[in-house]
Amino acid sequence: MRDNEKLTIKQARRLRRTMTRAEVILWQHLRRRQLAGYRFRRQVPVGPFIADFACVDARLLVEVDGDTHSEDHQIAHDMRRTAFLQAKGWHVHRVWNNDVYDNLEGVLDGVLLQLRNQNVTEE
Repeated sequence: MRDNEKLTIKQARRLRRTMTRAEVILWQHLRRRQLAGYRFRRQVPVGPFIADFACVDARLLVEVDGDTHSEDHQIAHDMRRTAFLQAKGWHVHRVWNNDVYDNLEGVLDGVLLQLRNQNVTEE
């Protein structure tokens, strides 16, 4: 294992312990196959990046974005990151913190729609 991979794994473990409030709320509904039987993992290393949530079977990443993601430099970074992840075969679904707080059911419906669009069998 390369040193940079070790660092990414170490950072992912740290992020699992320090998830944002919105990530904790969403995780409570994704974990243990609660969303139509789909299995999710949290804070998953993908190359040099760490995805908030991943359904490996569907190759779906769910990213929970806060206010900083609306700044120009962060938008550009997110676009480069998404392009990298898509090139690796992942589909990226972004949701806003506020939507998790104010419209959790809508967020979960959106994630479920993305999963079903990936043609993965529910278990």
